[in-house]
Amino acid sequence: MSDLNQLSAVQQEAVVYRDGPQLVIAGAGSGKTRVLTHKIAYLLQQGMEPWAVLALTFTNKAAREMKERIAMLVGEERSRYLNMGTFHSVFSHILRMESETIGYDRQFTIYDQSDSRALVKTIIKELGLDEKQYQPASVADQISRVKNHLIRPKDYALNTQLIHADAQRHQDRLLDIYRSYVERCRRANAMDFDDLLVYTYQLFEEHEEVRQKYARRYQYVLVDEYQDTNRVQQAILWQLTRDRQQLCVVGDDAQSIYSFRGAMIDNILNFTQQYHQAKVFKLEQNYRSTRAIVNAANSLIKHNARQIPKQVFSNKEEGEPLRLYHTKTDKEEALVVMKEIAHRHRLGTSYDDMAILYRTNSQSRTFEECFRKQGIPYRIYGGLSFYQRKEIKDIIAYFRLVINPDDEEAFRRIINYPTRGIGNTTLTRIADAAHQHEVSLWEVISHLTFYQLKLSPATVKKVEAFRVMIEEFAQRAETEDAYQLGKDIVRQSGISKDIFSGTDTEALSRQANVDEFMSALSDFVAQKKEEDELAHASLAAFLQEVALLTDQDAALDDEEGPKLVMMTIHSAKGLEFPIVFVVGVEENVFPSPRAIDSMRALEEERRLLYVAITRAEKVCVLTCAQMRFRFGRMEYDEPSRFLKDFPPGMLKETRGSSMSLAMETRRVSASTPTYKKFSPLPSVSSSTPQPAPVVSSPLQGKRIKHDRFGIGEVIAVVGEGENAKATVKFEQAGTKQLLLKFARFTVL
Repeated sequence: MSDLNQLSAVQQEAVVYRDGPQLVIAGAGSGKTRVLTHKIAYLLQQGMEPWAVLALTFTNKAAREMKERIAMLVGEERSRYLNMGTFHSVFSHILRMESETIGYDRQFTIYDQSDSRALVKTIIKELGLDEKQYQPASVADQISRVKNHLIRPKDYALNTQLIHADAQRHQDRLLDIYRSYVERCRRANAMDFDDLLVYTYQLFEEHEEVRQKYARRYQYVLVDEYQDTNRVQQAILWQLTRDRQQLCVVGDDAQSIYSFRGAMIDNILNFTQQYHQAKVFKLEQNYRSTRAIVNAANSLIKHNARQIPKQVFSNKEEGEPLRLYHTKTDKEEALVVMKEIAHRHRLGTSYDDMAILYRTNSQSRTFEECFRKQGIPYRIYGGLSFYQRKEIKDIIAYFRLVINPDDEEAFRRIINYPTRGIGNTTLTRIADAAHQHEVSLWEVISHLTFYQLKLSPATVKKVEAFRVMIEEFAQRAETEDAYQLGKDIVRQSGISKDIFSGTDTEALSRQANVDEFMSALSDFVAQKKEEDELAHASLAAFLQEVALLTDQDAALDDEEGPKLVMMTIHSAKGLEFPIVFVVGVEENVFPSPRAIDSMRALEEERRLLYVAITRAEKVCVLTCAQMRFRFGRMEYDEPSRFLKDFPPGMLKETRGSSMSLAMETRRVSASTPTYKKFSPLPSVSSSTPQPAPVVSSPLQGKRIKHDRFGIGEVIAVVGEGENAKATVKFEQAGTKQLLLKFARFTVL
């Protein structure tokens, strides 16, 4: 039986209230799942039949866990018949029951994302459109967006704003693709995930008797994470509940961070305007975090104008104040975090009690490389290790083939990527000839006439063009450094054009990863030059280093036992850890540069930082770097504007040196090259580091600040002129030997 005495006073009030619609604002760590499960148990104990209760969640995991908790309160027999699940699973069941009403067979197929994109790709091809201009993934995402806003093809045709936007993007055939997509799905007796919502809305909208049937059946409706609902989900809820108005929605507007998926914060902000008799309950006690963490999060989020006022509090201990590390570079940032983690681990904190949260996936690279070298076990939550991402593996495959043309796996991966008209039939014939003559695939395409391949003249021309391109790169590999050659491979192969032509969320993530990879390549060359190892700055040397990193990665994956967790903040929603590091809290990273021109987007970025901070139970550490090695050069960023939202003294700040930030800003801005993004269009000059002028006074014993390694002391200087080398003991990076003519530093 549900024991309400286990709940706080406001939790009890929310559970027993049944006099109308209710909105439960559940602050971070306030026990919202506890309230939902006890409320459902309470409804059953008050005599409501389980099949009359509809509980909607956003993940199957959440539905399963809630059902298990309810079973513990009321018994499995009663909980078994609850209508509980995700929006898509519940509504797909309704659609199967009512399929004939909307002209579908009951056994309709549900298309996943890959199915949808494949169909879009087929339609684009059949319409004779250019796939570069109409990228299937981007088009499929656009179709998904308009569906979730209840814009059907007939509505799209009348929407001048959408039509104009399509024309601006030179995609004026999107409506034709959309129409064809809908027709093809219907002919195939198939629905995609968005259709499960759109057709449910259409079913209720066009067939009043069906709507009333389900409105009567579901006597009480509950919704978890209401701040994440989109327009069509909210519209269906209104169809089901507008008559009886027995509805409980639970959520937190301060944690609405999924607008890119279609979530509309307006649904929760305007709930009382739609349901005029609604009563609002505020769960404001945080049971997760220390007072220091809760107070800091409150100070941040209060700067958002569009929100439901609340004052979250904690009765736990005060705890450590939030730490903020100002570091010189992203490399120093990774070293600082690594040392803090190692220190906490030595004091007894398990690795799996610590998490690193970042704004974008591409930020993981510097941390991964640092942790691998130091043997700190980690795992990427909800994503791939940096060097395992497809776009990175594609580039590396090109590099491998340039260095070793006989590499069969690399050959197979890139022979037709980006698409160059060399299909599977051609590849099969090349492979058959190689197998028959016991030679490599490269050997076959190098002597097509000798191996007598039956290929059309057009195909021969394409294969020859590919071979010549790789051979030219291979010749350059003997004399050019990895970055000079690597950036040309990425551009001339067509990878850059393919990656940078997309505008959807996934494309932007891939672009960030490619930019980060090119920065790693440039950083590798710059470091070799500084350490007087120019001969080891080749593409082959870079591949060897990457291979060792990926081998270590595989070894770490095989290790059992506790592991540090790394993930994006979006992936961390709903999770909690004793110690959390929020990294890259600086302009052009957090907030995202795509958000700064929109107050609505900027407020979501602030909510995202709020979510990050409130994942921490005991300790929260923020970091920001003044310089990030990106796009082949050092880029300067100021600390995030969000850091100004905290009152003076709330953050315990640690800087890379005793100099004021203002002095550091003047020095860096005066010496930093102009930012230039790596893109497929203009050629970017090589990132050869500009030498710092050799100071006239002896360097030995001086303290210096290096662009990547941070603060250090010069222990010794040997050699003269262009051969002068300095041995420097850095505070974070350890001891390094630097060739002074390439070293980038300032004397303190």
